[in-house]
Amino acid sequence: MADKRDYYDVLGVGKDASDDEVKKAYRKLARQYHPDVNKASDAETKFKEVKEAYDVLSDGQQRARYDQYGHIDPNQGMGGGFGGGDFGGGLGDIFDMFFGGGGGRRDPNAPQRGSDLQYTMTIEFKEAVFGKETDITIPRTETCDTCFGSGAKPGTKPDTCNVCKGSGQQEFVQNTPLGQMRNRRPCSHCNGSGKIIKEKCNTCSGAGKVKKQRKIHVRIPGGVDDGAQLRMTGEGEGGHRGGPAGDLYIIIRVKPHDFFVRENDDILCEIPLTFTQAALGDEIEIPTLTEKVKLKIPAGTQTGTFFRLKGKGVPRLRGTGQGDQHVRVIVVTPSKLSDEQKELLRQFSSHDGAHTHEQEQSFFDRMKRAFRGD
Repeated sequence: MADKRDYYDVLGVGKDASDDEVKKAYRKLARQYHPDVNKASDAETKFKEVKEAYDVLSDGQQRARYDQYGHIDPNQGMGGGFGGGDFGGGLGDIFDMFFGGGGGRRDPNAPQRGSDLQYTMTIEFKEAVFGKETDITIPRTETCDTCFGSGAKPGTKPDTCNVCKGSGQQEFVQNTPLGQMRNRRPCSHCNGSGKIIKEKCNTCSGAGKVKKQRKIHVRIPGGVDDGAQLRMTGEGEGGHRGGPAGDLYIIIRVKPHDFFVRENDDILCEIPLTFTQAALGDEIEIPTLTEKVKLKIPAGTQTGTFFRLKGKGVPRLRGTGQGDQHVRVIVVTPSKLSDEQKELLRQFSSHDGAHTHEQEQSFFDRMKRAFRGD
């Protein structure tokens, strides 16, 4: 054992390191040298060295003996040593430690939460604005009502697996040049459940769960937008061995409207105006989400002008009140004119010519000043 490195040096901690410091150092090095992550030729050897050092220094009694005697275990004599090449649960326990196992074994018979489900629902534009209640049908697995999830025929119960003794795992020992290495795998006799069902439930055939079409009532709140996500707790897949059901996530897709466009809580629309309406002014009727309202167009309104209808937008999903409706007016140039209409426009143009020329000159003067940087 003289060629072995000091365990404290292996983990990179001092001899006065606390248990938390030892554990933190081990986690870091185990991740670094794990053979599934590090493909270097010496990674597995370093990983085993780190694991052996941690097994000793994380155990109070072994650490005390190591601090006193070093690598020579007085209970085993010169031929033995701390760790002995036995790396406990092997690589599986390392992953348990990193990903939720806390370093311990998982109970194969412990209740487990069911999986979440996702459902995409397409609704109309106004349904998203004002909300909607509807029923949907989703396929999902549920706990068997006959055996209540045990998988066993009513009046019987599962037996403990006599191969793994209920642990759900089998241990395999492999001799290597560095000593014995133990690995755990799901028990092949009980498929990792730790239980053997001799008389299976006729309804679920021993699975403990059945597939069903579930009708669910959904309330969509007013103000939801495209891409919104609704969560319905407990409406997902049924749990395992008495565990809670998962959740159902409903993704909302909103169909576009022929006239309205939504921008957050506001509504946008475009209204055509004739040349006469824009020039002389008018009072026109505007459709909103709920009714028609009057809008006064001032004389001389230019194309592209926006008007705001306060409070005629979308109800705010979080908060109170509503957004606004913004109306953009577009002055439409007639494509077909009678001879009389053409003559009237010519007369108008002759009377308005001087004013039009002044407007054009004013426009070009402003453009020149902009180019000069004035």
